[in-house]
Formats: sequence, structure tokens, C-alpha cells
Amino acid sequence: MKYMVAELLFKATKAWYEDGRICILLSDKKEVRFPIELNPRLREATIEQLSNIEIICAGTGLHWPELDEDLSITGIIEGRFSA
Repeated sequence: MKYMVAELLFKATKAWYEDGRICILLSDKKEVRFPIELNPRLREATIEQLSNIEIICAGTGLHWPELDEDLSITGIIEGRFSA
């Protein structure tokens, strides 16, 4: 299986919603945060839906099951906040 270098370097260990932002703790202890306004599905979601974040694909992605929304950690770091 091929991986991009960024996928091997940036893995989420924790993700949560806080004050209008999605917050991600990476395996190297850095935090990444972005405002929900940058994603159309997240922008319209309830706090409960926003708070229900699953870390998927061995830490390389985030999934909101109630919203059917997936974002890659690499994409978030590169500034791509929606599909």
C-alpha cells in the first residue's frame, strides 16, 4: 500500500469540538484547530453532532457518523476543510 509522507507523519490521537472549532491532537503532540464555518456540513450541525467525532484509518482521518462527513488529517493540514 502506498502512503504519502504526510499521512505517515500526521496522525490524530484525539479530536473534539470546542467553541466553534474542530480541535485535533496529533501523535507528535501538536494541535491543529479549524473553524467549523470552513465546512458546509459542519457549519449546519448541532453541537451534539459536532462532538461525535471518530478517528478513522489508523489516525489519518476524522469521521462524523451522523453527518456522513469525512476529512483527512493531511487535507486539514493542507487547508482542505471540505470535500
